[in-house]
Order: sequence, then structure tokens, then C-alpha cells
Amino acid sequence: MKSSLLPGVIAMAAIVVASNILVQFLFGQWLTWGAFTYPLAFLVTDVMNRVYGREAARKVVFAGFVTGIACSFIGTQIVGEFGPLVTLRIAIGSGLAFLTAQLIDIAVFNRIRSKKWWHAPMISSVIGSSVDTAIFFTIAFSAGLAWIEPGNDVSWANEALPLLGMGPVSPLWVSLAVADWMVKLALALLALVPFRIIVGALRPQTA
Repeated sequence: MKSSLLPGVIAMAAIVVASNILVQFLFGQWLTWGAFTYPLAFLVTDVMNRVYGREAARKVVFAGFVTGIACSFIGTQIVGEFGPLVTLRIAIGSGLAFLTAQLIDIAVFNRIRSKKWWHAPMISSVIGSSVDTAIFFTIAFSAGLAWIEPGNDVSWANEALPLLGMGPVSPLWVSLAVADWMVKLALALLALVPFRIIVGALRPQTA
């Protein structure tokens, strides 16, 4: 692996590890602290894509995927009050969501990389974040996919409640997904600032 990719690999791995730890701690009623760190993975991917190209970004994403698998394995071995910290459904949902969303982010970014500087990181992050949220929460908590892990009781996540406490009645996991998605969108917008700065520092001609 090229030494130029090492900072991206380290940053991606750090974000994945931090998110796996922070997801265990609640922030309010609908979020965990991990919701605020995980979206930064799209920032790392987009910076690597802009500065070093698509293949480099893919290598960094793969490193993050491997790190995520390791974290999930460790989590399945740690038993908390309600069972393993990471269930099979969460492990599958997390890994599939991360890899799919990040690769889509790279593909979209590469398709529109020649447009205005903010188009590629913003649009690719929004699309990738939406895919990530949909895949993870559906696989991890939807009652319709209970066959993935029959022994995992997710009835708590399917309790019918008003969406985000004020909308139409829907399963709890839908509110969790919507809240998570909204944070991802907000951070995709805010990430344009560090994206501009970092890319400008690493490759001024593309800033």
C-alpha cells in the first residue's frame, strides 16, 4: 500500500472503531453518539477519491470494511445486559451497509467529479448515506427479516410509535433510521468545509 494512502486508512479505521464504541451510548431518544462519527467515513472516502483517485478510495474503504468486521466479531464476544453487544443481524447489516454505501459514494463521486467542487462530495455523500441507513436499519431491526437470526428478539424495535414522537405511527426502528439519516445529511453539508480545506492542502490545483 502506498504511504500516501496510510493517513486515509488510519482515519477510516479510527472512525469505524470509534463509531462501533460510541454506538453503545445513547444521545437523546433517537440517536447514539456513533451517529455523529460514522458519517465522517464519507468525508475520508471523498477526500481520498478527489486527491488520489477512485482505486485509492476503494482501498481505503476496504480497510474500513475489514476493521468493521473485526469490531463486529469482538462485539459478538462481549455479552452485555441484554446479550451480545453485536448481534448477527447488526453485524451483517453494518458490514453490508458500509461496503455498499461507500462503493456507491465512490461511483457517484467519480461520475460527477468534473462539476463544481462541492457537487461530487455533497451528492455522493447524500446518496451513500441514504443507502447506508436504509440497508443497515432494515437488516438489523425489521420484523420482516427475522429469519436472518430467529433467536434475536427485535420486538422492541418494532413497537408502533409516532414517527420521531410526532409523526404517523410506525415501528420504532423507522424513527431511529430517520433520525440517523437526518444527522448524516447535516454532516454531509458541514463536511464540505473540511473537505475543501483538506483537499486544498493536499492538492491545491483541485480545490
